[in-house]
Amino acid sequence: MNEKIGVFGCGWLGFPLAKHFVVNTYEVHGTTTSKEKLKLLKKDKIHPYEISISATKIHGDIETFLSNIDVLIINIPPKLRGANTESFVEKIKLLHNQVKKSKISKIIFVSSTAVYGNISGDVTEETPPIPVTESGKQLLECEQLLTQDSTLQTTIVRFGGLIGPTRHPVTMLSKRKNLTNGNDPVNLIHLQDCIHLIYTIIEKGYWGEIFNGVYPLHPTKKEYYTTEAIRRGIPAPNYLGSLSHKNNKIIRSKNFMDKSHYFQTSIVT
Repeated sequence: MNEKIGVFGCGWLGFPLAKHFVVNTYEVHGTTTSKEKLKLLKKDKIHPYEISISATKIHGDIETFLSNIDVLIINIPPKLRGANTESFVEKIKLLHNQVKKSKISKIIFVSSTAVYGNISGDVTEETPPIPVTESGKQLLECEQLLTQDSTLQTTIVRFGGLIGPTRHPVTMLSKRKNLTNGNDPVNLIHLQDCIHLIYTIIEKGYWGEIFNGVYPLHPTKKEYYTTEAIRRGIPAPNYLGSLSHKNNKIIRSKNFMDKSHYFQTSIVT
């Protein structure tokens, strides 16, 4: 019998992820911060909960949500850019405290390759993370909070840049001028492969591990974003003629590939 899945954060990734589990005969419970989205979740046979979390309080029926699931997927972004200085670590601490009161013992925490910072060369799950951004630092602290709890089997998924049907960096880069990082490699992953990776972890029982989630194709940014702009019929970003590597970091999904698994959806859309 399939375990009951809880997706904390049914947004850009979480909603289609939850639907994928439903299609594969799992019972799925999902949270949203939007009252309007409750009907959409229910329509797709996802048990809906309106739950939001701040640095000081969880708003909504978190106890009932957690009591109905066996596996918790934490999929909420730090959102630390701009004027938002609310602590992501404090949010995860609150959620962790609630998990401790429940029967849940299995967690997938969706993190980011930002935890690796500006490390050069090939980067695998064995590479010690050295985050430099506030987001990366807080994500790493949250990873450690969950993995150091011996009562939990926590698997960490570190995704690279996310792309999908309604999300691609080239739309923001279009028309930009004099970019200097054109020789840097891309480290991207498609939405469908994010879902494939998380689903495989649960299906195979890969608990207590770390997985990088990046497609194993790393063209230069100039090559890739120019091609993608042409493909979409939008102005390509402009890169300086003389380029050097600002960052030659290539994220390898070594753990997933070593287990004889492969990504299914190319970053070339």
